[in-house]
Amino acid sequence: ALTHGRTAHPLARDVVRHVGEPVVMVVAADRYAAEDACALIEVAYEPLKPVVGLEEAVQGANLVHQDVPGNIGAHLVQEVPGADGRGAREAIETAPHTLAFRLDIERSASMPLEGRGVYARWDGRDLRVYSSTQTSTSVRMAVAAALGLPLPQVEVIAPDVGGGFGVKIVHPWPEEILVPWAAMRLGQEVKWAEDRREHFISSAHERGQVQYVRAGFDDDGRLLGLEVTILHDHGAYTPYGIIVPIVTSTQLLGPYKVGAYRVEFSSVYTNTVQVTPYRGAGRPQGVFCMERTMDKIARYLGKDRTEVRAANFIRPEEFPYDQGMTFQDGRPLIYDSGDYPEMLRMLKELIGWDSFERAPGRGIGIGCYVEGTGVGPYEGGHVQVTSDGRVHVSTGLTSQGQGHETVFAQIAATELGVPIERVSVVTGDTRRFGYAVGTFASRAAVVSGNAIALACRKVREKALRIAADALEADPADLEIADGMVHVAGAPQASIPLSTVAVLANPLRYAFDEEAARATQFSATAAPDRPPVAEGEEPGLEGRDYYSPIRSTFAAGMHAAIVETDPDTAEIRVVRYAVVHDCGKLINPMIVEGQIHGGVAQGIGGALYERMVYDQHGQLVNASFMDFLMPYATEVPRVETAHLETPSPLNPLGIKGAGEAGVIPVSAVIASAVEDAEGVPIDRMPISPSDLFHLRAGRR
Repeated sequence: ALTHGRTAHPLARDVVRHVGEPVVMVVAADRYAAEDACALIEVAYEPLKPVVGLEEAVQGANLVHQDVPGNIGAHLVQEVPGADGRGAREAIETAPHTLAFRLDIERSASMPLEGRGVYARWDGRDLRVYSSTQTSTSVRMAVAAALGLPLPQVEVIAPDVGGGFGVKIVHPWPEEILVPWAAMRLGQEVKWAEDRREHFISSAHERGQVQYVRAGFDDDGRLLGLEVTILHDHGAYTPYGIIVPIVTSTQLLGPYKVGAYRVEFSSVYTNTVQVTPYRGAGRPQGVFCMERTMDKIARYLGKDRTEVRAANFIRPEEFPYDQGMTFQDGRPLIYDSGDYPEMLRMLKELIGWDSFERAPGRGIGIGCYVEGTGVGPYEGGHVQVTSDGRVHVSTGLTSQGQGHETVFAQIAATELGVPIERVSVVTGDTRRFGYAVGTFASRAAVVSGNAIALACRKVREKALRIAADALEADPADLEIADGMVHVAGAPQASIPLSTVAVLANPLRYAFDEEAARATQFSATAAPDRPPVAEGEEPGLEGRDYYSPIRSTFAAGMHAAIVETDPDTAEIRVVRYAVVHDCGKLINPMIVEGQIHGGVAQGIGGALYERMVYDQHGQLVNASFMDFLMPYATEVPRVETAHLETPSPLNPLGIKGAGEAGVIPVSAVIASAVEDAEGVPIDRMPISPSDLFHLRAGRR
């Protein structure tokens, strides 16, 4: 579907296609000298007519890329017929009731606390790169390919990273090629860290879409047919393909059976910063579309909004449920598990839906979503038990503050029967683990977590076998608890896991007390067998990979109560409630933290954050003076409840949670403001000025 994909060069070649595209690199001993040198450089530009905005782009009067007709980089149609075999258009035309409307979501951006940054060191043979990235292994491969280096001579490390949210999944960024290149050319260590304005105009944005919706439904509000046409703004380039509109068009379906469904999108070029996934990655737009549709049906029929949703839910006994589409991973869109009616019941009770007292300027809203999580193709884990009894876990997947180290340590501690304080975890270091995909799409716990669990099970099986020889017992009769392997029901017959680690290595270095203690279990090696058996490795360690057959599907429902000021039109979120299902919970506190952070970002996207371009292609609010974000004072306490419907697709029964909190927030706030004001809310974000003008139009 990506018929005209275009990616940028590290430095612009011949044509600059958006304000902020890099054209020159300056290397100096310090930033002050570099800035002075930049001031001396003059670039001669020949102005071209900019293409700004989706409507202007699709008219095609001016082109972002001269070889891309109509500025359309991608076009895709997916259609699923109804149970009676009819297509969406026929189902809508023959439905008892129909609605048609337009929805708009404006452009925004993630704004992590830490911007992009790269440090590179070249020793004449090997290159080491530190990058604030969400995918260190992919950056490694990109750097090696671009600079003509053998892969084993390149190391990439993602240190503690202050937030990612999708903007750092893009690779390679210009600096990830240019900084290592400069280090190699100069024989010096080179580093670069972007400033905030650079992040505004030179990184990546998301969210901008226009959606045209037609829906046909019956007297109970059941959808019989749905047709959605989407215009997606992907900016000047497509470095991450068209994942965002694909996710929008498929995740739009949510927890519902929609009868016949047809979705068509065009992804278009504009002279603006490139668009790549930002936390939620197309899902907020899709949920906004479907949940606005549900609210409009309820309003049209005079029904309660939750009643219409319940009429369309997939029932628990219908799982696994095939939506008949292809998801972002190229696999079938099949929901693995869930209980949407129970989730709605829990949410209504949590927010007090049935007892809510309406008043002028006070409204309640709701939004439901399903989130594809744990996409493949794989992640791996390596687990090693050393002779001091410590467990060392490594995985190539990176961390940006999600608590991976804690969660992965919990998994290893549980699988191996050791205290969690004895477990250490390393992520995002290609020296420790060379093959990985990255942190995005709520996939870390599902894919890396299961890989680590499988690696631990290999270690456990080997540990029990070695301990069985030492204890002269059957491995099936052994168990591990608190770092000790013992015979079930006879804890006095035991051996420390640390001692097992010594016995796992035929070359037993006599460097510590544990090696001395292990001699009590020494036995004469069989003369007809090698010290390391065929198919075995020395040491107590294991490596494994988890490759999911398809995505798991988490789900959630949010509700909010808002109050609008009658004079200033300011919107205040009074209460916010979340019910979430990510399968089996590993660490409820971390899940809640992910939800709270996501809701905060969602409130920003619903009420404050927008990227504003003028007709010349200039981003006019490229600073925190003008790009508004919510403070803690604007984010209410988030009330949460959890539902666990384990996934049957992976050994741990888990689903992802990282992006969940942000996904339905715009839909929820729109629903609540519409309830408070009685005017349709079809564009997000909504500011006090927007609401003021909507009120004026009503009068």
